[in-house]
Amino acid sequence: MPDEFLVRAALAGVGVALVAGPLGCFVVWRRLAYFGDTMAHSALLGVALALAFGFSTQIGVLVVALAVAVLLALLERLRTIPSDTLLGILSHSALSIGLVAVGFMAWLRVDLLAYLFGDVLSVSWTDVATVIAGGAGVLAILAWLWRDLVAATVSPDLAAAEGIDVLRGRIVFTLLMAVVIAIAMKIVGVLLITSLLIIPAATARRFVGSPEAMAVIAALTGAVAVLAGLAFSLYADTPSGPSIVVAALALFLMSLLPLPMLAGRR
Repeated sequence: MPDEFLVRAALAGVGVALVAGPLGCFVVWRRLAYFGDTMAHSALLGVALALAFGFSTQIGVLVVALAVAVLLALLERLRTIPSDTLLGILSHSALSIGLVAVGFMAWLRVDLLAYLFGDVLSVSWTDVATVIAGGAGVLAILAWLWRDLVAATVSPDLAAAEGIDVLRGRIVFTLLMAVVIAIAMKIVGVLLITSLLIIPAATARRFVGSPEAMAVIAALTGAVAVLAGLAFSLYADTPSGPSIVVAALALFLMSLLPLPMLAGRR
């Protein structure tokens, strides 16, 4: 019988992977990996604000991630600074401000490594319930808006011509990203969240062509990576969050092998 902390870690990790996989497909399709990094790095600033004012860290991360996304949208309208430059500025600035803010809180004992790289083995049943509830909500909204989001990803102009509210889709997508970052922070940490979004999706892309199939394979790939990473972490006594990402990378590298089933897709 596995220890209770292992059951909690597996449930929370797989729950995050099942949500991150489908959402990560849109990150890959829209080439938004750097945008994901920016929102993820802002999570530490959300943690600092939550600790300073005494409210839930998930709420702090959600609020700051959304604020960074809005700020980015406003700055992009100026058209004086390239988007990738803005993303770099906001990403590293938010992370650094968060680290400095936590450093000022001398009255608190904060495990920065747990926030930066995750500590899935320390999740509680409350954390598991948060992941399940938040993940179910994200998947429900994704399923509801799936066709609109896919259409807007393929061609925003054509989607708008067909009556699809592209701006609403962009706002909803940003909100879903913020929610996933908030619930995944304790699993893989703010520095590795984006990898759990894009690596399983990139792996799934090698095997399937349709958006729906890719979303399912990405979710399953992420779940396998979580379980394999946890097993390796316990066996080799390595950090759990990075071990999960390494397992995801190993699956991606395996997908690059010249398998016969992929011959027709090359």
